[in-house]
Amino acid sequence: MTLITNRPAQDRYAAGAIAPTLGQFLYDCLKKEGITDVFGIPGDYNFSLLDTLERESGIRFVGGRNELGAGYAADAYGRLRGMSALITTFGVGELSACNAVAGASAESVPLIHIVGTPKSADQKAHKRMHHSLLDGDYGRFRRMYGQLCAYTADLTPENAELEIPAAIRIAKRMRKPVYLSAATDLVDKPIVRHAQPAEQPAMTNPNALQAALAAIRGLLGGADSAVLLADLMTLRFGWRQAARRLAEGWNVPAASLLLGKSGFDESHPNYIGLYGGAFGSEQVRSAVESAGCIVAAGLVWTDLNTANYTSKLDRLRLIDIQPESVRVGEALFESVMADDLLSALSGIGWRSAAVPPSVTFPYDAPFGEPDQPVCAASYYPRFQRMLRERDIVVVETGTFSYGMAQLRLPAGADYIGQQGWQSIGYATGAAFGACMAAPDRRVLLFVGDGSLQLTVQEISSMLANGCRPIVFILNNDGYTIEKYLNVKTSGQAYNQIPSWRYTLLAEAFGGQAFTAQARTNRELDEAISAAEREQAHRLSIIEMIVADPLDAPEYVHKLRSHLTEQERLMNG
Repeated sequence: MTLITNRPAQDRYAAGAIAPTLGQFLYDCLKKEGITDVFGIPGDYNFSLLDTLERESGIRFVGGRNELGAGYAADAYGRLRGMSALITTFGVGELSACNAVAGASAESVPLIHIVGTPKSADQKAHKRMHHSLLDGDYGRFRRMYGQLCAYTADLTPENAELEIPAAIRIAKRMRKPVYLSAATDLVDKPIVRHAQPAEQPAMTNPNALQAALAAIRGLLGGADSAVLLADLMTLRFGWRQAARRLAEGWNVPAASLLLGKSGFDESHPNYIGLYGGAFGSEQVRSAVESAGCIVAAGLVWTDLNTANYTSKLDRLRLIDIQPESVRVGEALFESVMADDLLSALSGIGWRSAAVPPSVTFPYDAPFGEPDQPVCAASYYPRFQRMLRERDIVVVETGTFSYGMAQLRLPAGADYIGQQGWQSIGYATGAAFGACMAAPDRRVLLFVGDGSLQLTVQEISSMLANGCRPIVFILNNDGYTIEKYLNVKTSGQAYNQIPSWRYTLLAEAFGGQAFTAQARTNRELDEAISAAEREQAHRLSIIEMIVADPLDAPEYVHKLRSHLTEQERLMNG
């Protein structure tokens, strides 16, 4: 049949119109979700998917340098846009993307992973085809992805009109990746039309909501103060405005956790900082842990999010709001949608008589003389000072992730970091995805030398797509965070890395960039000023060369002391 190309989606569904192909229908569904870029890597089993995509309007293919980097890019894109898509080939391609998809699953990012598979006849005949394990089992990798994704389906012309919308609905409701595969010979086949089942969105049970509100009123009745904590699900489910209204209506301070960084407007007068248990600000810790009532929006109780479980939240004083339930003290109320609950809480009529505490932020004050060497104490205040409204701050796992989390972000800024899955090398691909998701916003990437070496190729992807982030490379001679985390030995050879000439990366990748090296605070100030001028025209790379390979923010020093004490107690 003749393919319908570059025509609006509604033309394909008009009365008497030829049914769209499986590929066309798939891309129409993605476009309806606001996806205009599909990341991935070509392979012979996904050629038909990519050929169809090239003929589509309003959506395009964005190639990465490998499947892992493309997956990281799709992850960040999904965080900013609400959903993303990734295309790989069967076997070798999809397995290369596994780590990225697992990270999206751990950190609740809706990502549609599309896999092109061998011809349907070859699969049915169990032929031993390349990219397989040469055993004729073509369901193996889908079964593997069933452990990472909320939904999986093998698409056919007969089921596509049902399976694709179902997968997207599940991705949206659960904020998790889903997996869709399509045999290369079926992508161009017209779909079989079906009556679409009526969507049944999750609804609040009014009785459960009223019971929860009664329990919350009881808890508030004995509380003279309260505090709001914004965590991961606040970001993923879009509760930021509701959280702000609640903090204002109740006149209470608000803090965020590592996974929920930027979940509350950090320029707001009620914001008091990051709650980091024993490793973070003592002012924030005191305000949170002494509050008569703690409202946690989307709390995820992990080791790193709770500062190695040094966070002390009294569950009897905790209102733990999750997407479709709430726990008040020991009582669990299910079928209570968070949006409905947050709205009801804003009008509950309770208001704290206490004045929100006055706090100081770690990096508000400048530090370091111009000719002194750059160090954590001096460069973090400079980073905070350079941030602008609506910036996208992308931070790598490592010492950067703990120091940057203490910065106070300006209004409208987004913070992207992988504080749950913590895959080294995530941020470089994620910065590429952020640039593609929001081309009108400034993207700042903060990455260590060790992490960058894992996924540096995605700087090539940035250059190829005209992206202009400002990239800060912390050259501290190896995996510094690993040196802090291993309290049993020191001077480990495995934490050393080769020395690269980072300012030549753009040239090596065939592009142009503004580059600078900074060994002193003056050089860093000058490099930042120059990069801000250049940002409108080209990518910038600033290499910060730190003399002390164990230089780190205070949070990391506290973490090290805690781990050392735990080791002593274990072996004492």
